[in-house]
Amino acid sequence: MVQSSVLGFPRMGVLRDLKKANEAYWADKISQEALLEEGKRLRLTHWKIQKDAGVDIIPSNDFAHYDHVLDHIQFFNAVPERYTKQKLSPLDEYFAMGRGHQKGGVDVPALEMVKWFDSNYHYVKPTLQDNQTFSLAENPKPVREFLEAKEAGIITRPVLVGPVSFLALGKADRGSTVNPISLLDKLVPVYVELLKALKAAGAETVQIDEPTLVFDLAPEVKAAFKPAYEAFAAAGDAIPSLVVATYFGDIVHNFDVLSAFSAAKGIHVDLVRNPEQLEPVIKQLGPSQILSAGVVDGRNIWKNDFAKSLGLLQTAIKALGEDRVIVATSSSLLHTPHTLASEKKLPADVYEWFSFASEKVKEVAILAKAVTNPEAVRAELDANAAAIKARAESTRTNDPKVKERQAAVTPEQHNRKSGFDTRYAQQKKHLSLPLFPTTTIGSFPQTSEIRVQRNKFTKGEISADEYDNFIKKEIDLAVSIQDELDLDVYVHGEPERNDMVQYFGERLNGYVFTTHAWVQSYGSRCVRPPIIVGDISRPAPMTVKESKYAASISKKPMKGMLTGPVTCLRWSFPRVDVHQSVQCQQLALALRDEVVDLEANGIYVIQVDEPALREGLPLRKGSERDAYLEWAVNSFKLATAGVEDSTQIHSHFCYSEFQDFFHAIAALDADVLSIENSKSDAKLLKVFIDEAYPRHIGPGVYDIHSPRVPAEEEFKQRIEEMLEFLRPEQLWINPDCGLKTRKWDEVKGALTHMVNAAKYFREKYANKA
Repeated sequence: MVQSSVLGFPRMGVLRDLKKANEAYWADKISQEALLEEGKRLRLTHWKIQKDAGVDIIPSNDFAHYDHVLDHIQFFNAVPERYTKQKLSPLDEYFAMGRGHQKGGVDVPALEMVKWFDSNYHYVKPTLQDNQTFSLAENPKPVREFLEAKEAGIITRPVLVGPVSFLALGKADRGSTVNPISLLDKLVPVYVELLKALKAAGAETVQIDEPTLVFDLAPEVKAAFKPAYEAFAAAGDAIPSLVVATYFGDIVHNFDVLSAFSAAKGIHVDLVRNPEQLEPVIKQLGPSQILSAGVVDGRNIWKNDFAKSLGLLQTAIKALGEDRVIVATSSSLLHTPHTLASEKKLPADVYEWFSFASEKVKEVAILAKAVTNPEAVRAELDANAAAIKARAESTRTNDPKVKERQAAVTPEQHNRKSGFDTRYAQQKKHLSLPLFPTTTIGSFPQTSEIRVQRNKFTKGEISADEYDNFIKKEIDLAVSIQDELDLDVYVHGEPERNDMVQYFGERLNGYVFTTHAWVQSYGSRCVRPPIIVGDISRPAPMTVKESKYAASISKKPMKGMLTGPVTCLRWSFPRVDVHQSVQCQQLALALRDEVVDLEANGIYVIQVDEPALREGLPLRKGSERDAYLEWAVNSFKLATAGVEDSTQIHSHFCYSEFQDFFHAIAALDADVLSIENSKSDAKLLKVFIDEAYPRHIGPGVYDIHSPRVPAEEEFKQRIEEMLEFLRPEQLWINPDCGLKTRKWDEVKGALTHMVNAAKYFREKYANKA
């Protein structure tokens, strides 16, 4: 019999319940017991959704209060000493690693948080020491949650991040030089201990995720799989059977590693991202190994094309037999919204095109039945075929005027009028900027009052004029605070914006929007990606009114804030019927019009954020990556090249590791780059020296994901480190990212220290001159 399987389920709940509970706990509004009880309620609810859908293999330990990798750091006792010595409760220690802790005499920053492969989810990076040890926590979380489900009558398959991926995704702590993968011999026995505990609890099978298999692996990482999985094989029946899961790419280039998994019960592969790997993978399986076929998309919201998926599944069954094939999601459903049932305002003609997590688990179960007995689910198959056909034939998808404009794009439209030296000479004169100019990345705190007024306006409880006046008052406040702080380039604070992509999507043709389709980005931070359903165009200016007003009351240059074409694409749910390069160019043309309009209305510093540029980078080097970088860079340049030399173009990136594609960063030709850097080693900036980067850079000097306010001396230390790798005239001073999620007292405190530190260096270098 063909079984069905889900690799993971979203954590937040139908109404972002986990977000609300976490934030209430952080604000001391609920107890630790109440928070943990809410987590238990959500887990039981999610297991029941999957059981009721008919899923055969349901995951546990996929739930996390903050991040699943952070869970592993804690239950393997890989917590850095700076946290353990504070003697916090286990829960507060956990949150301190995720978001920092500045309370009750304890002051520790968060661990580094980076993107999970090429998704918009962020994981907490294991941070390891030269003298690192591992041990299993008492009553470890995977065992607790397995027993919790068992008590509710549901036998689950626990999910673990595999030992090789856990280490390969980690880093040496500051002051340490250890290569994380060298710690494998210390870590594997602890995995074996955990697996034995799960077997004793009643677990028959464990899903062990090794997603790094989709990478081009360093030799020492590739070599680590054999000893790790030989140790598991040696444990024999003392541990559960293992299904090794990969996702977000193919594993064909790492077939030489698969022999390490010869004792594993099965292998999971992502057939949504790379369906062409199916037959080669089948040939690599052992004589009794199971194939877990990931045919239901864990990363997008489109209804599964049953006919296409059944074709892949039938190929697998023909080669392996029914008992050796599992129908599965391509990856965890963490990256999809909770349920389509919450969406009451989607246009009727597009509602049937979509499938969220609660619907996807039903798709998995239906496919498992359909592949051997299609008549048992004939009604579902027919309805699916009708929905797929309706989307393919819809008039929503095609706009001839957009296609005409794309066809008319010329190479010259991608280039600024002059080179950087000529541009900067004009910008310096026009903007009167000092040495070490200070600015922020764009957003200021989205207070509860802002959210209340936006909600009232959305519901029609206040008029457009009333809402506009409220937004003006918020802009007045943002400008007055920047006056007090004495920043050098201002922003209007973005009080009118709900999200950096959704806001633009709501003002562009070609998008539709949801009301409850939230997806976790990190911790308690959720986003509601808009959905691209057709060709994209800009019917009217999107940001000019607010930016123009802000500039009219500002003493300093006002920076216009836009989200770049690649990020608008990557942080939306994109179409699957048109190549992403086509969608990105459409977005670039819409944004080009906005950039030109901002300049025409007196905005001479314009930031076009591309935090998703690296996220979209194909995971392996080669022609696919080269092609992506070409169209991504061209889209950015098309969006920004229509202005005069005296207008300064900024861009922002949520990372500082450019080594693999620095040529593309340079090719963007932005006048100023700001980058998330506060938790990264300043040595990463050396690439700007090595590549003789001529333009200006603002490496972030403090972590905006944490409520912690760094001392002024910390800012000075970070700037001093940066000046080892950057020229003084090159360096801008700014936070890591936008300040939307912070409180005003945190923002004022941190920015005061930041500006004072910048003035210290300004004076120091002026004296040198």
